Amino acid sequence: MARGGVNKAVVQAARLAILARGENPSIDAVRIEMGNTGSKTTIHRYLKELDNSIQREEAEPAEPINDELLALVSRLAQRLNEQAQEPIDQAREQFEQQRKALETQLAAAQAANTELHQQYEIQSLALTQESEALQETRAMLQTEQTRNAGLNQALADFDLRLQDKDEQIRSLEEKHLHARDALEHYRNAVKEQREQEHSRHESQVQQLQMELRQAQQSTLVRQDEITQLHRDNERLLTENRGTLRELSSMQEQLKQSNSRQDQLLEQATRVDGERTLLQERLRVALLESQSLKRNIDEQSQLNKSLEIQLTKAQADLEESVRLAAVIATAPDSAKDA
Repeated sequence: MARGGVNKAVVQAARLAILARGENPSIDAVRIEMGNTGSKTTIHRYLKELDNSIQREEAEPAEPINDELLALVSRLAQRLNEQAQEPIDQAREQFEQQRKALETQLAAAQAANTELHQQYEIQSLALTQESEALQETRAMLQTEQTRNAGLNQALADFDLRLQDKDEQIRSLEEKHLHARDALEHYRNAVKEQREQEHSRHESQVQQLQMELRQAQQSTLVRQDEITQLHRDNERLLTENRGTLRELSSMQEQLKQSNSRQDQLLEQATRVDGERTLLQERLRVALLESQSLKRNIDEQSQLNKSLEIQLTKAQADLEESVRLAAVIATAPDSAKDA
């Protein structure tokens, strides 16, 4: 514990202690008795004042021993009070400084915690918004994928229809070729038949003419069938061109849908990256918040420890004051006795 400053009462107590041992109360001896504190000039001045006071007391009539003892005890009690009060004041001042420093640290920690909490809320809100945007993007992506699947199915259906149209065209062309071959074969047969029957009897000419008319009618029928086949062929070609135009349009839509799907996938990847970054920032903010909470808890425990020390110091102070009061009242009790 730090010693108090040098005053006249301390010097007097040291001088009396040296005299009680039968030694000479010199300046160095008094300074050593006081624990090597105080300047020699101050000690010399107080010793001189004490010597003058003793000389005056010796010149004056001697006082009763009880009064002198009471005065000495009173001075000692006063000195004890001063010595007991000084460390208490120092401890109280130190405690106030520590308390103010801890309050400042606590306020700074609370402000930092508040700021981190605000950052945590802002980052949580941003993460929620990014998550909602990601969900919307995924929903749009799923919609586009569904639409793309529908377009692919429609394209497959158009391919099947186109194959059917091509098959019908090939079938009509084959029928047209068969009809042409049949007509050519029939013409050749009629020509041969005419050449063979030309030498026959004229009686058969009429019959041949009749057969020729029948053959001509059959030829007209075949020509009508061929004409109808040409018309069907032209109609199928027209439908085929329309189908090809629809197929080209569907392929263009499919290309646009694929491009849109690539954009949505890229956007979803970017949103996932931003969400990962926000989650990492949120984790760091939570770790800092937990560290600040631990610091606040440690400061709270330190405050409790200082409060316990202050309570103990106040109890020691009250005990010292009580002892001083007992010592101060002891001479009066002895005097009364």
